[in-house]
Amino acid sequence: MRTLVLAVAGALLLAGCGINFTGHVTVHRTSGKTKPPGEAASSGNKSKARAKRHRGVVAIAAGWNAGYALKADGRVWAWGNNSIGELGNGTNTESDLPVQVSDLTGVTAITGGGYAGYALKSDGTVWAWGDNYDGHLGNGNTLKSYVPVQVSGLTGVTAIAAGIYSGYALKSDGTVWAWGDNRHGQLGNGTATNSDVPVQVSGLAGVTAIAAGNNDGYALKTDGTVWAWGANSGGQLGNGTTTNSDVPVQVSGLTRVTAIAAGTFSGYALKSDGTVWAWGDNSMGQLGDGTSGGYSNMPVEVHGLSGPRPSSPVTVNGTPPGTGTPPGSEYPYHPE
Repeated sequence: MRTLVLAVAGALLLAGCGINFTGHVTVHRTSGKTKPPGEAASSGNKSKARAKRHRGVVAIAAGWNAGYALKADGRVWAWGNNSIGELGNGTNTESDLPVQVSDLTGVTAITGGGYAGYALKSDGTVWAWGDNYDGHLGNGNTLKSYVPVQVSGLTGVTAIAAGIYSGYALKSDGTVWAWGDNRHGQLGNGTATNSDVPVQVSGLAGVTAIAAGNNDGYALKTDGTVWAWGANSGGQLGNGTTTNSDVPVQVSGLTRVTAIAAGTFSGYALKSDGTVWAWGDNSMGQLGDGTSGGYSNMPVEVHGLSGPRPSSPVTVNGTPPGTGTPPGSEYPYHPE
């Protein structure tokens, strides 16, 4: 029996096949065609060539009820709810398998909003699809779109982010632009008026990264400071108040920040010393400081990530973090 197995294995190997230890046969197709450029006979070069030819997923994102994947070929795939075109494939039929977002190529980054998807292309333009009730597709109207449409007037974009019904773009000149819902001041342009085309966030320059919460925008500047604008009922602007702001305000006490992120009603910052800081809603312990309930309107250190837990709790204006009332409802629900 062993002789027969070895004979079969040898025959398969001669035929260009391989056997793995699960018993499955893998066929390695061969032909007389010239090998692709860069592929040499050595196993090391073959590994490099395979890596170069990799066409799998390179980035992922999520909306409320849809998932998005960016593949190495610059195309975007989506799955999940599609009642208002979140999948961007020209239909409003949900899909439990990925479908290709229509007519998008050369994409370098993706993000998801509440009921919309966003893509940044290699030419610096931004494209969006799905719900558009508040103008958050940024194309000059409030009509939903089942296929991607170009966000008006944006070029030279290097990064994108999305709130529930607002979009954000960072340009190569360090300025930030926003569009869509503005009822909480989340466009940061000094008004509370929605905009169906991008408007510049006031007073921001030298920005290197952006993030978005539900109804808030966040920006990291070259000097390591963090700035925020929009809703603040749970202290998510981190400036020691719970007052909304329609222009950027500095997050208190943060310097030497290297990266930022945002949750539903909370903000997060990574500092150059490896510590992580958080502020905003803490109703479920999302500030990570050993407390749960209420909120903190100033940054507190996330415990246990860079050494022993502090012996005494940090206070916010003399009050321990996690006090106060959680943010009220900031979910303007209006999908069609």
